[in-house]
Amino acid sequence: MNFDFSDDQKFLKAEARKFLEANCPTARVRGVLDDQGKAYDEALWKAVAEQGWLGAAIPEEYGGLGLGYLELCVIAEELGRAVAPIPFASTVYFVAEAVMLAGSEEQKSWLLPRIAKGEIIGCLATSEGPGPINAGSIKATVEGGKLTGEKVPVTDGDVARVALVLAKENGKVGLFSVDLEGEGVTREAVGTLDPSRDAAKLVFKGAPAIRVGEAGQGMELLEQVLDRAAILLSFEQCGGADRCLELAKAYAMERYAFGRVIASYQAIKHKLADIYVKNELARSNAYYGAWALNTNAAETPLAASAARIAASEAFWFASKENIQTHGGIGFTWEMDCHLFYRRSRQLALVAGAPRVWKERLVSQLERRNAA
Repeated sequence: MNFDFSDDQKFLKAEARKFLEANCPTARVRGVLDDQGKAYDEALWKAVAEQGWLGAAIPEEYGGLGLGYLELCVIAEELGRAVAPIPFASTVYFVAEAVMLAGSEEQKSWLLPRIAKGEIIGCLATSEGPGPINAGSIKATVEGGKLTGEKVPVTDGDVARVALVLAKENGKVGLFSVDLEGEGVTREAVGTLDPSRDAAKLVFKGAPAIRVGEAGQGMELLEQVLDRAAILLSFEQCGGADRCLELAKAYAMERYAFGRVIASYQAIKHKLADIYVKNELARSNAYYGAWALNTNAAETPLAASAARIAASEAFWFASKENIQTHGGIGFTWEMDCHLFYRRSRQLALVAGAPRVWKERLVSQLERRNAA
């Protein structure tokens, strides 16, 4: 079985890299970090929308390109490599996927074309504080089409127009669409380790809410969305991890210590080799996940868990070792190392912590072995 991308997909990947190298240098990321009133790079968001990337996997009938998930995966990898400071993941991997999975025809017709054009930013609001998300942890409620409760932290919640909110209706968990610019909604910015990705606390007091999917199917729908998002996020993480390896190698080849480039020292060689091994393991799992996602295979939950765990570990390790390879200067604000470390931590939590995914992986393996 060949898990490699086609020539057309590799061409898309190359063009995406050229575009982001020209339009998203690390100075653009720093621009968001330095400006406390700037939640994301609006100019880059508009440029990405004009490229059609937001609608890569959205069907043509809803204003997308209708390319497919493999094309979206290669775009995700390049966005991760560039640590792009835009709400791409929240809008495309979570909201668009949930609506395509379970939205009504009216919801799809209204929301998907606007996402594809970059007119609407979306976010997924599930957490109500520390700890894993389950039916027992959900306190937000919907009565008579009105939502009451709090969600924190919500990635991109401070800039989103539409939120998909996990809440209970008649004692059963559902997923609901809420207009964040409507009545009954207040937002409060929340500080995180990676300010290039916005986060907020959302408070709902009688906000109008429309259910997405069937009543009481919120947790099942959320699991499907998380599986899809985990695979797409794994490509962002692979892109970031590969870039960390490139930066570490480049510095090691030019930095001299005791009359020799530090790349000639065994300790540095081992660091770079360890990064490479973890990156390749993550990539193999990500490719398997991409195949499962693109074919809607029964193995998707298993592949998603494996990809999520391997990619989260690889990006964190690569970003950490990149700092170490740079030595004392690697910890300074002037170096780009911290941009990747910040993003590695943010991506490792945005769809659930690795320990949660390890439990999901074990559960999937047990089910497969019992079958």
